[in-house]
Amino acid sequence: MMEASGGTEQGFSEKTLADGLAAQGYLASKSLSFSLYLMYRLNRPLLLEGEAGVGKTSLAKCLSEVLATKLIRLQCHEGLNLNQSVYEWNYQRQLLSIKLLEGQSVDAIEDAIYSEKYLLARPLLEAIRQPKSPILLIDEIDRADDEFEAFLLEVLGEYQITIPELGSIKASTKPYVILTSNASRELSDALRRRCLYHYIDYPSVEDELRIVHLQLPHLDKALTEQLVRFVQKLRRMQLRKVPGIAETLDWAEALMNLGFRSLDQDLSSLHDSLVCLLKYQEDRETLDSITLNKVVSTVV
Repeated sequence: MMEASGGTEQGFSEKTLADGLAAQGYLASKSLSFSLYLMYRLNRPLLLEGEAGVGKTSLAKCLSEVLATKLIRLQCHEGLNLNQSVYEWNYQRQLLSIKLLEGQSVDAIEDAIYSEKYLLARPLLEAIRQPKSPILLIDEIDRADDEFEAFLLEVLGEYQITIPELGSIKASTKPYVILTSNASRELSDALRRRCLYHYIDYPSVEDELRIVHLQLPHLDKALTEQLVRFVQKLRRMQLRKVPGIAETLDWAEALMNLGFRSLDQDLSSLHDSLVCLLKYQEDRETLDSITLNKVVSTVV
């Protein structure tokens, strides 16, 4: 593991980073490894874009293990506000303190209750207060509102957060920031300008074979090749949601537990196992028994 201290290290390269990720079970392409290397060296936010299920979130988790540092995750959603993402006051403790401070001046009470011991740090504030640079994962930023995205610019640009009652809090150490997006909406140019950028696509057949073998080394080799080629064919079909790498791994593990050694071993059970791959009823209907048999025949 490599120490994340906010500085750089002699001998640290994109290759050592890629090797570290591989040791954690994550196969990163050369271009992705280099993007992560630049993020680390320059301490610039990295925006990872790509379809759901291609490994954006798991990359941040594995990177925190490689760098031996804390992972702090902010899951974005519509209506995300400052209380959920940055901070809020511990109102119950403040009310209790107000009762205990009865009789003192208003200024004295305000000074007492608006102090850091009454502050509840949420992910963004927690990230900039760490003594050691953490991985800050801002997951699915495209789900948040434009207003939150605009607020985020201060954090990413200046690594500080302004709290009206306390003033500006500057980062103790700069976090390594990874933002992920499924491209469900267009992100602003201002946000993109502050970030390095990398698009993660679905893996090639060869890369997906390596990923499955890395995660499930005891899976039958012939079965691994069949199921990967099967998934690759599904991704070329007109589906509402094509399966990602996570679904491939779930399906592979399910088939291994069901005792499969070949996809044509039990077509009925195989059809039932597609609950691991297909997450919409219309997609299940698209891949009916007849279509399933045809696809299986091309990979076995």
